[in-house]
Amino acid sequence: MEILKPNPSSVEIGVVGIGLMGSSIIVSLLSAGHVVKAIAPIPEDLVGADKIKELLLNCSKAGLVDKPTTYYLKNLEISMDYNTIENCDLVIECVIEDIDIKKQVYKNITDVVSTKAIIASNTSAIAISVLQNLVVNPERFIGVHFAEPAYSTRFLEITCGDQTDQYLANWVFDLAHFWGKEPTLLRKDIKGFITNRLMYAVYREMFHLIEENKTTMENADKAFRYSVGSWITLMGLFRRMDYIGVHDYLIIFKNLFPKLSNSECVPEVMEKVVANNSKGVKNLSGLYHYSKKEAEEWEKSFLAFNEDIFKLAAEYPSPSLEKEKV
Repeated sequence: MEILKPNPSSVEIGVVGIGLMGSSIIVSLLSAGHVVKAIAPIPEDLVGADKIKELLLNCSKAGLVDKPTTYYLKNLEISMDYNTIENCDLVIECVIEDIDIKKQVYKNITDVVSTKAIIASNTSAIAISVLQNLVVNPERFIGVHFAEPAYSTRFLEITCGDQTDQYLANWVFDLAHFWGKEPTLLRKDIKGFITNRLMYAVYREMFHLIEENKTTMENADKAFRYSVGSWITLMGLFRRMDYIGVHDYLIIFKNLFPKLSNSECVPEVMEKVVANNSKGVKNLSGLYHYSKKEAEEWEKSFLAFNEDIFKLAAEYPSPSLEKEKV
């Protein structure tokens, strides 16, 4: 079995799909020093080349990279020819969440790469155990789920399918640290993975409180921004419980858990919003309404905030503390 190369930057990585997420992942990998071979499965994806350059400039302005943009761009090759990825050690698929389209993409990938190559999906919606049955060597298939923007967030969720080789899962986990991530490793595939299961439980309770006229969207957002948002990057949830005092939580759990929503229905307000073709900031109408200026400001603010929090998360509580083991 292969081991991680002594110099992780010598690992050549392919990315299939150069949309919003794909271009962001490419920038993350280029910033880490990899040679990246990017495949545009459809002609429209070729416009992602301009986006990649723009994102690299953002990285430079934010101090996330220490070399000129041209240095990173010379390590990038973009093509519609899948033969371009034939020598890649790892290939990450990030096309739309359509299993038939993914199946064809995997065939195109496996037709050209080595049988030793690892194939990964950035999916957050389809089980890895399902997707790995679409490739010739399912034990070499894994989930590698980035958060947007991939180049300025430390999140990475690595998910094993039922047949994923655990050695290779550890290989990807080790490599992810070279990308500047703080990855989680889910050894058993579960629907929604870790992050979505946690967040959607929160979404359900938030919508329940709104439907019961107990709060508003604005107040629910404020509760997260100014309470959870003030400490969660530093300590997560379980360390927060230790910090406050575990004994207090036991009493709260007993009193509150029976009161929480267990609804299996989609919130009515979401049904209405989607029925009106509202897409959020992208078309200025979603759960909130936006002017064009407000939408542009949210885009700029989100970018700047992620750059700041990316650096801040590495500084506290102390870089000298021992890294947690999985």
